[in-house]
Amino acid sequence: MNPCARPVICFTLSLLTCSVHAQSSVSLYGIVDTGVEYVSHTNAAGSGLFRMPSVSGELPSRWGLRGEEALATGYSVLFDLENGFNPRGGDIGQGGRLFGRQAFVGLRSPAGTVAFGRQYTMTFLSLAGAAVLGPDIYGLGALDAYIPSGRADNAVTYMVGLYGFTFGAGYSFGRDSTGTGNSPGQGTCVGSVPGNPVECRDMSAMLVYDSAVFGFATSYEEQRGGANAAANFFDGVPPVSLTNSSSKDSRAHVSGYVKWNDAKLSAGWINRQVVIDSTAIPSARSNLFFIGGAYSLTPALLIDGQLYRIVNPTHDTRASMAALRATYFLSSRTAVYAHVAYLANSTNGRYSVSGGGGGTTPNGGMGQTGVMLGVRTSF
Repeated sequence: MNPCARPVICFTLSLLTCSVHAQSSVSLYGIVDTGVEYVSHTNAAGSGLFRMPSVSGELPSRWGLRGEEALATGYSVLFDLENGFNPRGGDIGQGGRLFGRQAFVGLRSPAGTVAFGRQYTMTFLSLAGAAVLGPDIYGLGALDAYIPSGRADNAVTYMVGLYGFTFGAGYSFGRDSTGTGNSPGQGTCVGSVPGNPVECRDMSAMLVYDSAVFGFATSYEEQRGGANAAANFFDGVPPVSLTNSSSKDSRAHVSGYVKWNDAKLSAGWINRQVVIDSTAIPSARSNLFFIGGAYSLTPALLIDGQLYRIVNPTHDTRASMAALRATYFLSSRTAVYAHVAYLANSTNGRYSVSGGGGGTTPNGGMGQTGVMLGVRTSF
């Protein structure tokens, strides 16, 4: 399964895994993806909900402009402006930002690529190999909504690849410069603040290896607190404030995959630590485990799925989730799909099976089923 075979991977990881040839041109690209979803037990009465989700189906909808200009042998300048939108209502995502998914300019050289602007963090990029469902509505984002939304404003990134390895690092001086809510559960954290260089800072780094038969990845990301910042574990416990720059929210991860013929198996672990600089609020942590697989039954039919387990001992919340997806490719650009997932909560857990835009949090201990039928096309 070539990562460049799916347009979204090339769109988001062009600096990481996909070959980009220097050219003096600008291209328009995009994905439109939506469908109808059913989620069970979405309120205190246990009622189900039919809807068109507002955030993601198989892939989040977006359009963008990308360009690259050759300067000299081995050197070029590049940019990417990417807008996220909701086909259900035609509204703009990422807090109403025109280019809320990405907005950066960079310089590529034999020594690597340096880019400046709003960009994905290394947590997001490093999970591309092992998270077989990606930013799917029943993917990792159902249990940790930050993972498919990991972006930072005011970011400087560096990436370099050699012999199948890719090293990446990013530093943000203030991860939410417009104050619109950078990603779910974080509140806002504008930065940069005179006299306090660590307030609202985001730092991330990754090391990835990819080959034709196997790959592995590891990453670390740390976010510092600031005015109006928050940390949400998405388990039904209210978010905690991270207003002090000494407080931090970190995620560390390791994952890997193996491939043979038309099959792929993967596994990973994400550890999250939220440390609060306050004696009144306890620090918290969670561990999210996942295994997944994908198999192409025919050139046009792909079956994939993942199993998840998340444990938060501080909140005494746990959940297990299974997701299965079938994608039928009508052409190289268009596909129809069917997803089904089930999530089982512990007694105190209120995780939701769906990452489709909120409003589906169950009662404590209640399980949920999610089903979605949809269509996507790219250009």
